[in-house]
Amino acid sequence: MTQIKACLFDLDGVVVDTAKYHFIAWKELANELGFDFTEADNERLKGVSRVRSLEILLEIGGIDLDEERKEQLAAQKNENYVSYIRKMKPDEILPGVEDFLNQLRKNGILIALGSASKNAPLILKQIGLTHMFDAIIDGNSVSKAKPDPEVFLKGAEALNVEPTDCVVFEDAQAGIEAARNAGMHVIGIGHPDNLKNADFVMPGFEDMNIDKLKFN
Repeated sequence: MTQIKACLFDLDGVVVDTAKYHFIAWKELANELGFDFTEADNERLKGVSRVRSLEILLEIGGIDLDEERKEQLAAQKNENYVSYIRKMKPDEILPGVEDFLNQLRKNGILIALGSASKNAPLILKQIGLTHMFDAIIDGNSVSKAKPDPEVFLKGAEALNVEPTDCVVFEDAQAGIEAARNAGMHVIGIGHPDNLKNADFVMPGFEDMNIDKLKFN
């Protein structure tokens, strides 16, 4: 039985639901460019970098732009998104997350964030959770997107623990694969049909406790 020494958390869709703000910001951009962007379209952007997300958005709209214009639009989308997350409050922490983080701390299990978001530090500050994390690895710290394991390997390194002693909490398939590629255990947050190859999948943290952190 593996003794888990560290838990690594994705941010969006795991600790908080910022997907709605991403969706609003991308939809605003699409409407400005003259086409609609649906929630079904938005599913394609889960766990994807901002640059790739913009490329997918433009593919949906059938629009071809030069690199300079793409950079302007990516920056514009981010400004819109940041204007929303600056208004976030602690009551937006997803149910059960804070209780579970407190359990981990009381039991000496280290905690890291492993997120592609460059806005992760701002979000943690807004929801009052910065102090709960022993290490924060965000989009400013990594050069390779999930499913590359870089973000999680850097998290383990920052905590000074072996990857095999870590478990990752993820809501996107790319994140599940990144955790596996890092040699870590992984628990999916969401629906089992959408998250393959996790140790197990749960809908959220309401019933999560450290007794479930046992893996063969």
